[in-house]
Amino acid sequence: MTPLRIALLSPFPPLKGGIARFSDELGRAFEVAGCEVVPLPFRRLYPRWLMKGRPATELGAQAVESTPLSLDLVNPFTWFSVARKLREFKADVLLIAYWSAILAPLCAMMRRASGLPTVVLLHNFTSHESIPGEPMLKRLLVSSADGFITLSRAVESELRAFAPEARTLRLFHPLYERQTPAPAKADARRSLDLPEDAPVLLFFGYVREYKGLDTLLEAMAAVLRELPSARLVVAGEFILGSSRFREEARRLGIEGAVVFREGYVPASEVSTLMAAADAVALPYRSATQSGIVPLALGHGVPVIACNAGGLGAQIEHKRTGWLVREEGAGALAEGIVEFFGERERLPLAAGIDEFRRRNSWREFASQAAAFLETCSRRRSA
Repeated sequence: MTPLRIALLSPFPPLKGGIARFSDELGRAFEVAGCEVVPLPFRRLYPRWLMKGRPATELGAQAVESTPLSLDLVNPFTWFSVARKLREFKADVLLIAYWSAILAPLCAMMRRASGLPTVVLLHNFTSHESIPGEPMLKRLLVSSADGFITLSRAVESELRAFAPEARTLRLFHPLYERQTPAPAKADARRSLDLPEDAPVLLFFGYVREYKGLDTLLEAMAAVLRELPSARLVVAGEFILGSSRFREEARRLGIEGAVVFREGYVPASEVSTLMAAADAVALPYRSATQSGIVPLALGHGVPVIACNAGGLGAQIEHKRTGWLVREEGAGALAEGIVEFFGERERLPLAAGIDEFRRRNSWREFASQAAAFLETCSRRRSA
């Protein structure tokens, strides 16, 4: 039987961020499942004026060498040239990673110009940041797709409310396994200058407004009254700068308990940060799903999260972590203290192992490939 040939349009490494890693892992999983993958990478995602003096690779500009199948999101002429070139590869279906409404025109053009059945992999249906004209762009997206794959019930529900007739497959965010061996906890903490026996929380990833780091800092002030030796490590890139959060830690009088590890965290350092942590904290105000959850659980680290959006479906309370049911710093602090008080009695290791079995890349790729093949046949029929 001829293998399904999938053209996968997405950011890929060396571009940074969770979606680039997701698509890299997915491409390999498709190949293990017997599919052929034609990567269509972005060589630039954002214009220079958006960089504000930051390194070009930080936001995805000029990090990828130009090839006949690489796109510049800022330059629509490259969209047409890639679509024309794609015809030579005789792909069966085009799969496009989508996370912002700015991608809707690209999705529409690629489907029309390539002539391929097109499925959209929805990391988000609504952009994290406000986009002018987003309802119109959503309509364009829905009219330009032969199917959608979602990673959470929250995204699927949002899509169905907007477009009840859309053909969808709801899957999950697969697990990210360790890329480098994990050091012993004591060694990891020594390398980060953390007390060996202290309760340690990790806030990891891009720091954006909706992720609620300010709420976590306020909660830490209350946590320290109950757990005076507790520490918080904040590791990642600050999209709006870190000075505001450093000042907030000083204002709250907790600067001695907060370690800022500012900047993109390479894979070689992720295992050290995870090994040093007792739990990863996600104080998000809103979220359809998060790639940090499978990253933490893939390293065997439980997650403490606010029950925002789709996070409640990713985290099993008292089995893979702790869900804080109410909003606000007070409720978050209470949840953190309760977690540390009960964690020795919780079946966290068993719960995380079960999560790993259910949320494998192999299972994701198998189900996604069957759906893509169905969409391909439906369009060509």
